[in-house]
Amino acid sequence: MSGPMFIIGGHEDKDGRREILSSIAQALPRPKLVLATIASRHPEGYLEAYRDAFSGLGDVELVELEVDVEAEDADLSALEGAGGIFLSGGDQRLIIEKMAGTELEDRVRQLWSDGGVIAGTSAGASAVGESMIERGSGDETYRLGEITLGQGLGLVTGVIIDQHFAERGRIGRLLGAVAESPVTLGIGIDENTAVRLEQDHLAVIGDGSVYVVDGRESAHTNVTSGDSGDALSLHDVRLHVLSRVDTFDLSTRRPAHPA
Repeated sequence: MSGPMFIIGGHEDKDGRREILSSIAQALPRPKLVLATIASRHPEGYLEAYRDAFSGLGDVELVELEVDVEAEDADLSALEGAGGIFLSGGDQRLIIEKMAGTELEDRVRQLWSDGGVIAGTSAGASAVGESMIERGSGDETYRLGEITLGQGLGLVTGVIIDQHFAERGRIGRLLGAVAESPVTLGIGIDENTAVRLEQDHLAVIGDGSVYVVDGRESAHTNVTSGDSGDALSLHDVRLHVLSRVDTFDLSTRRPAHPA
């Protein structure tokens, strides 16, 4: 059975209670955690920072997976005996360019299916969805044509994930992404907040909120009829706002809160 996945909105706490990192450490079936910095063009210092962040959170052995240009050329020996992989932040397009369709992706999928942990923060969070936002402004009215969508790794099917959500005002662009594909579920995650995914079941951890945009029953959108630059029109879209201990079932598209 597949292991848990931790999808993090970025800027996870690294020197306080470290709730999210502690949850990852506790979930590892084996101590070795591989840090993949492939989303960053300047990964120097990431390994030391995360080693400090995981210090004292259990018997975590953190090693770095380095991929310069093409994953086919990478030394994947770091994955031997690993209990999980952590995709760091940067540019999600680099993750797809270096990982999609390669032996690295196959090895990560195998690790996960064997019960290992996958974690991704910021760009690493966006990349695990079936689709992803490659670029698009936030913190302003969404206008048609302002976002570019691309294929994600598809580790989580039927979803598109955005991060740094409230902090960067990204509700408009997530609504725009869902309007482009109403059957796709939009998930926005605040900083220092994560969802733990197991068997289509999401559980929220951390200090912020998780926003789920469901446009499957939307009655109207101007995505196909409007002109580039027009403000978005989208009717009858459903929005769920989840916080700590709330859960969400991806198969039924329903939230829950424990009594």
